Amino acid sequence: MDTSSIINFCFTGGNCMIHAMIDLETLSTNPDAVILTIGGVKFNPYTSVIPSQGMYFKVDVDSQTAIGREVMQETIDWWTTQSKEIQEEAMGEKNRIPLEEMIKRINKFAVGVDIFWCQGPLFDYAILQNIYKQLNHPVPWSFWKIRDSRTLFSLVPRDPNEERTGAHNALADCYFQAKKVQKVYKQLGIKNV
Repeated sequence: MDTSSIINFCFTGGNCMIHAMIDLETLSTNPDAVILTIGGVKFNPYTSVIPSQGMYFKVDVDSQTAIGREVMQETIDWWTTQSKEIQEEAMGEKNRIPLEEMIKRINKFAVGVDIFWCQGPLFDYAILQNIYKQLNHPVPWSFWKIRDSRTLFSLVPRDPNEERTGAHNALADCYFQAKKVQKVYKQLGIKNV
């Protein structure tokens, strides 16, 4: 995170902790799932400053299936119910990176992050931890730094006017979820956790 971003985080919220939201799109719902795409943003939940430093990339599928990562027919069937645009973005072959590059990019993104969010740690972080272990790399976070946005969101009534665009795009989902964490923190009056 650059100096101006850190200053913005610290002075706009009074709390210098950097939070990150990570989201995966996969070909299975199990911990050994093949990862299609990974998205991430950094944000300050104590403010309404727009999340920044987006990370997004597609991961090579063949190298994952070659090491035994799982593809579930039910998940493939689910993907076929999505729009052609969403399918192509998640499953298209263009611009995929190898597994070692994925590890490097996630590790670089994680530098300086104090809290890691996702929409269900038993999905996103379980899958990432599984692949890190399979590739013999330590994860760049500690288990106590992981937060579940789904649990946080369940503490307030659902906003019937909430509009979600870009669903099932890992980066768009991160922006949506991070902004919603900010909104719920404000709604609940959370000043410092």
